[in-house]
Amino acid sequence: MNISIFGLGYVGAVSAGCLASDGHQVIGVDPNQTKVDLINEGKTPIIEKDIGEMISQTVKDGLLRATVDVRDAVMSSEMSLICVGTPSQLNGNLDLSAVRKVCEQIGFAMRDKDSFHVVVARSTMLPGSMRNVVIPTLEQASGKKAGVDFGVCNNPEFLREGTAVYDYYHPPKTVIGESDTKAGEMLVALYEKMDAPLVRTDVETAEMVKYTDNAWHAVKVAFANEIGNLSKAVGIDGHKVMEIFCKDTKLNLSPYYMKPGFAFGGSCLPKDVRALTYKARTLDLELPLLNSVLPSNQQQVQKGLKMIMDKGRHKVGILGFSFKAGTDDLRESPLVDVIEHLIGKGYELRLYDRNVNLAALTGANQDYILNHIPHISKLMVDNMDAVLEFAETIVIGNGAEEFKTVLERLKPGQQVVDLVRISQKQSGEQYDGICW
Repeated sequence: MNISIFGLGYVGAVSAGCLASDGHQVIGVDPNQTKVDLINEGKTPIIEKDIGEMISQTVKDGLLRATVDVRDAVMSSEMSLICVGTPSQLNGNLDLSAVRKVCEQIGFAMRDKDSFHVVVARSTMLPGSMRNVVIPTLEQASGKKAGVDFGVCNNPEFLREGTAVYDYYHPPKTVIGESDTKAGEMLVALYEKMDAPLVRTDVETAEMVKYTDNAWHAVKVAFANEIGNLSKAVGIDGHKVMEIFCKDTKLNLSPYYMKPGFAFGGSCLPKDVRALTYKARTLDLELPLLNSVLPSNQQQVQKGLKMIMDKGRHKVGILGFSFKAGTDDLRESPLVDVIEHLIGKGYELRLYDRNVNLAALTGANQDYILNHIPHISKLMVDNMDAVLEFAETIVIGNGAEEFKTVLERLKPGQQVVDLVRISQKQSGEQYDGICW
């Protein structure tokens, strides 16, 4: 394929060298004449393992060249990759001026091009940047329509400095956010030999994935450092602790707990986070990340409560209020917090949870239910039908299997607030998920 790459910095130079090494005809584009000259001399404009040799060989083989001429690059290629910088502004927002300028240049060049051209953004941009900046700028400059006359994709890179060439050929995943199927298919062809999961999605999701990855990496570093600091303060080797921690790939390093939803609760997580942060305070240690966990969790409780109240309905039914499905444990259940707030604000409630109903009669939680939260126990009903018949707003509080039929049984006017994503099927205007 004939490919033009805009921006010969870190991502652009690595992409150019790797794509040319794969046999594609690559044209690098940069306003910096020095970078262009270095490429054309077979030299790398960046310091990165293996890339120097790749650029030297592909220039020698006639597969890679560089230019400052945008029109030449666009007219000589089928696909343009945008790899320009998106630095931070003083307020933390992204500076997309380089992206906007390159899109204007590519768009003007596409005016004179009859064939279908695909523009791929590899630059890291916040969700909405493609829809609000890239696509409108390209359309205005070209006089053409995205998804019809030309294609647009977002293709985030997952390259680490020092191992970028290895990472290019061994990515954890390949993510393509596409404006249309034809554009997506053309980009897929670049990665057909990659041994990695290929995900095709919308452009906004692709944009968000990159930020999710980097934020998670930052959180992991901060978490390990805070555990290390606390460990050292109590005379423990933090490396030993984290080495053992990382051996657990069923829960600790896994997809478990990584689905957005409602707040955590139960007898372990709140208590143990509270105890750990208290211990740090007694040692005069600041643990900003760990100290933020419980306040963040409480904000999710408040968000769920606000969603219910915003429906403007007085009769509310709660389906599932133990802290998770399959248990009768109400200790620090965030749903109990929500229920008590609603009671205090004068809402009429009906509550159903099969396991909690059984516990009220025979289980270990009997004393807690009848003596500590008797105002809640009086609102409990024996079956789900009683809730569905009564409620104007139905809250799905845990993922019990029996609740999966709720969306099929809604009456006109009923609203659902789903805190657990009970089903992939959604019911339009009657349905509202907390994080989806």
